[in-house]
Amino acid sequence: MPVQKLAIGNDHTAVSLKQEIKAHLEGRGIEVVDVGTNETASFPYPVSAYKVARMVADGAVDGGVLICGTGIGMSLAANKVHGIRACACSEPYSARLTKQHNNANVLCFGARVIGPEMAKMIVDAWLDAEYEGGRHQKRVEMITEIEQTQSLAAAREG
Repeated sequence: MPVQKLAIGNDHTAVSLKQEIKAHLEGRGIEVVDVGTNETASFPYPVSAYKVARMVADGAVDGGVLICGTGIGMSLAANKVHGIRACACSEPYSARLTKQHNNANVLCFGARVIGPEMAKMIVDAWLDAEYEGGRHQKRVEMITEIEQTQSLAAAREG
């Protein structure tokens, strides 16, 4: 199913890149809900990460894009919300595979790590990829088990 609506969030380091990515997404016909900051004064990235992750987990949007300095802090914070599989990507190959193999529902990247054209390629690779299921489904289920129970039965079996 094609993505129709995404949430986007950012911190103070990523204001201009967020604007470029937002315009890029809208150019693809995607509705964008912007919950990030437009101010360059210090802004705590966990606020945007939580808002985007909550919208994704609640089904209000089809996925999310988060941008901070590296993308790592955003992914760490977003992954604390049940149902979120966020990944930090710095190139398109990982972005494509994280959707195909991990069914990632939030894409994160860093404004201090990549430029706008690379960011657009990463976003496009992630959006154009489809979850393959199949052999990957068991692993995604294991991730969900860890999230829900704080344990993994398969680890005890191995």
